[in-house]
Amino acid sequence: MCSAAVGQHRYSYGPVPVIKASSLRDLKSRVNLHEVVARVVALKPAGSGRFKGLCPFHAEKTPSFNVSTDKGYYKCFGCGKAGDVINFVMDTEGLQFTEAVEAIAQRFGVTLEYEAGSGGPSPETRSLRQEIFEIHDLAAEHYRQAFLAKTPHGDFIRDYWVKNRRFTPELAEEFKIGFAPPEDSGLAAALWKRQFSEDALRQCGLFFMRDGAVLTIGALRPRFRGRLMIPIRDHQGRIVAFTARQLELTPPDDPAREAKYVNSPETPIFTKGNLLFNLDRARTGVGEGHPFVLVEGQLDALRCWSVGLKTAIAPQGTSITEGQLALLRRYHPQVECFFDSDSAGQKAALRFLPMALKAGLEVRFLMLAGAEKLDPDLLFLERGLAAYEEVKKSSLAAMEFACRSLLPNAATASAEQKSRAATALFEIIAQTDSDVTRMSFLSEISLHLRVAQGALERDLRAFLARLSMRRPAAGAPAEAAPAPPADAPGKATEAHLLFLCLHHESLLHALASQLPNEWIDQSHPAGLVLDRLLAEVAHNGWAGNSQIDQLLETQEEKTLVASLLFETAGDDDLLKMANEALRALQRRYLVPRQREIELEIANKGTDIDTDLPSLLKRRKEIELQLQNPPKVTLPS
Repeated sequence: MCSAAVGQHRYSYGPVPVIKASSLRDLKSRVNLHEVVARVVALKPAGSGRFKGLCPFHAEKTPSFNVSTDKGYYKCFGCGKAGDVINFVMDTEGLQFTEAVEAIAQRFGVTLEYEAGSGGPSPETRSLRQEIFEIHDLAAEHYRQAFLAKTPHGDFIRDYWVKNRRFTPELAEEFKIGFAPPEDSGLAAALWKRQFSEDALRQCGLFFMRDGAVLTIGALRPRFRGRLMIPIRDHQGRIVAFTARQLELTPPDDPAREAKYVNSPETPIFTKGNLLFNLDRARTGVGEGHPFVLVEGQLDALRCWSVGLKTAIAPQGTSITEGQLALLRRYHPQVECFFDSDSAGQKAALRFLPMALKAGLEVRFLMLAGAEKLDPDLLFLERGLAAYEEVKKSSLAAMEFACRSLLPNAATASAEQKSRAATALFEIIAQTDSDVTRMSFLSEISLHLRVAQGALERDLRAFLARLSMRRPAAGAPAEAAPAPPADAPGKATEAHLLFLCLHHESLLHALASQLPNEWIDQSHPAGLVLDRLLAEVAHNGWAGNSQIDQLLETQEEKTLVASLLFETAGDDDLLKMANEALRALQRRYLVPRQREIELEIANKGTDIDTDLPSLLKRRKEIELQLQNPPKVTLPS
């Protein structure tokens, strides 16, 4: 059963490899769910074997995402998402079933076994994403070896790194900094030799190719030439792209010759707006008193790291996205913004602020008292980690920074200037849905703009009213999420019995011998799983709930079981509950048949019919069954 379910999920270029059910069981028993989830979600203990964090599948400010290492399942009580370790990797990494299993196995050193004749993984059956991940690992090593090479170009790039950028060789090693030679066909040749698929080579983003061109080594023209190469990792630490820094060696025929920095294009594994540079490392250092420090560029983040500031992160450019901020919020709610003090940096900071408030982040802006121009890279280079303590002392809260940026000279500003500044500030604070936060912000604005708070409150109410009227006009009003359909009364009975079976193994064995399978409604997931579970117990025995995933064939079934496992089993009379449910299923099955027999008897009237005695006998049997419903008992 399980093996068939594995195969149906696989997208491949050839025959579908089917992983053995026993191999899947071994994988799940050896891989700790907490270890996998903690790469994506900041988890805090919530009881024995349980952890909580912010859901990675929807935006939330209060943790409702639960992980049970004992049960091997996760469940979000906010959006309802649930499943096991394989589901988690599938959903967070965009992988198909077999891809996810293979990725977990590779990560934790588990050897997988495949059904005979199904092929197993091969160059033809690897997923496109997995191929591109492997290509990026090989490319990073290729660029790294070029950086280390004992050649004139190698000497140049190491000299540039140490003398021009004033970084250490150790930092280059830690972050796998590389170099793309000006004339480089070596990478294409190395990848060609490894027999990657045409789709992977075309879509990995490391080469230029003309549309319709036949794939050959010569057709793979390197995108990056004569540049310093900085690997970009996703929040799980996998290399997904590169940022390439212009050098004197960048050739004149480079299509982006004048661009100081060139990023990889978006690919199946890289979406620029969904990751932050160094988040994979920085997320392990954040905590109370240690917020994220958001800087403008990768080299700024590397400088912070080099002096001991381990929570620095950077976007791909200064364009912050909501996806990046939602990713941050999963790990820690506090962010210090440390952009350059030039005009572009200040504008970027003001664009960042409303999105940060909307994401539920607490923001401060790092400043240096008396400094007209502030460059984080130079500041940390000259003063080391002590510079961080200096800028923290002069840091500004969100509203104070916004007020100073929008109206630097409030003391001499006209009423019209203050009104325009207030409107711009209203646009920012409208992003928070907390009235308490808004009132707190208004108090700060009143102080900095030198305007009575009462007047600001009236203007804010008018602004919000106008805003609510404008929003529907901009497009169709957002529809409320449809309420989940209410279960028919019968469906609840199967779900209730399934809950009892999952939480009380003694009841499971008792029900397996007392509940006929024809009484179970198999038109819905609870009935299907209950029927399979009871049949498995009756015919093959039961090794406990660790075996349950082998009976689940759809995501809907996994979500249901995860939800039931996370429900708390009360101290009610379990036997009474189970027997009431048994009686309900019996009546649901027998009463309609009793009515059919009575209708058939009534239609025959007084006619002598050879079937009538048989009908009367069947009716009597059903009456006796209804008067004496089956009961489960537990061993003393």
